[in-house]
Formats: sequence, structure tokens, C-alpha cells
Amino acid sequence: MARLPRLILPGQPHHVILRGNNRQAIFYSDLDRQHLLDTLAQAATQHRVAIHAYVLMDNHLHLLVTPPVADALSRMMQSLGRRYVGWFNARHRRTGTLWEGRFRAGLIEGERHLLACMRYIELNPVRAGLCQEAAQWPWSSAAHHLGLARSPLVTEHELVWSLGNTPFEREHAYREFIAQGVSLPEQLQFTEAVLRGRPLGSEAFLKPLSDAHGAVVIKRPRGRPRKVSAPIGAD
Repeated sequence: MARLPRLILPGQPHHVILRGNNRQAIFYSDLDRQHLLDTLAQAATQHRVAIHAYVLMDNHLHLLVTPPVADALSRMMQSLGRRYVGWFNARHRRTGTLWEGRFRAGLIEGERHLLACMRYIELNPVRAGLCQEAAQWPWSSAAHHLGLARSPLVTEHELVWSLGNTPFEREHAYREFIAQGVSLPEQLQFTEAVLRGRPLGSEAFLKPLSDAHGAVVIKRPRGRPRKVSAPIGAD
């Protein structure tokens, strides 16, 4: 089956997921995790992609990003994959692919879904049973947004700044927001959208996209809808 083209729009937020081949681990140690973050920071800076939120799990990672031009996201992810896999294979004396195909990406409507997508990403370790609170997981942007640590990787989206006039107000508002959790329908909505590469937004947001990119936006698989499962250990 031919792959559907990705719908990447410059200046708009996108939810990205990259998974290990056959759901296998992409990190064996904290050193691996730190090296990926360092490599991601270099690639993001090189291609001027803003990273608003992230989480590293055992066998996959999530990002919330805004690319400045249409091909910047793909270039950043290609650079990340090439550099990290080469380093990882040499360090662990392995060969071959590490990723399960290409990365998945879904365009989201910022005003409607950006903060909810941040919450979905940063609560991943909690849903997986790795910690009780999002800020306890050291390999995500949660502590940054809650004012407990500063991550040089994070570029705060303007919608985060709209949560309050001071850092304290913004952190308090986000703390209350993330404490609400993610409902199962919302969780499935974000998971399915990114895995299928479908834009997520209101009808007013999707209509012009459908007019310009109809197959990418509204195409549905033939036959009965397949069940979209979440990555092992989380979503």
C-alpha cells in the first residue's frame, strides 16, 4: 500500500511519535536518554524547529513541535534518527534499524488542542505506571511547565504564556490543568490522529485543509475500521 503523504504546515503545531522497531526498547540506560535529548536539541536548533513538549518512554517518544518551513520537521527527524542510531548501535554493539518505520506526525489546531496535547504527552509515564505524577518523570517536559526545572530544549508556545501574566500564574494554571488528567476518549483521539497522520481540529480548521489536501484529511480506510492500539506501556 502506498504511503499517504504527511500534512506538515509551517508555523503550526504537530504531534509526533517515533517508535522502536517491533516495539523494542530504544533506550537501555539514562545515558542513552540524555544523548537522544542532546541530539534532538542539536537537530532542532539546526532546522529551527520549536519543541513545545516531549516525553521519552522505553520504546517510543512523543514530541509537540512547530516547524518554520514544511520540510524542517522531516529534516530534523532524519538528522535525529541518523545521529542517534549510529551512536546507539556503536555503544551497544548492535547493527540494523532501531525505528519502526518512519515517524508519525499529526497536525493539530493550536487554539483547540495544543495544551491538551501537551497534557496527553506529559502524562504518558503516569498512564504507563512509571510514576504517580507527571513531574516525577525526569525524561519529559512536565517539570519545566510546572516550574520545577528548566529544560533548554523547550520553546514555550504562546498559548502557554496565555495561562497567566507571571511564571507562577502560568505554572499554577497548568498544574490544575494537568491534574484533570486525560479521559479515555481524548486519549484515543490523540493516539489515533497521530498514528493515522490525520489533522485534529474544529470543522472551521479542517475545511480549508480538506479543500486543499482532501485525501490526507478525510480519506478513510476501506471496510471495517481497524482498531488503533496504543504503544506498549503507554500511548
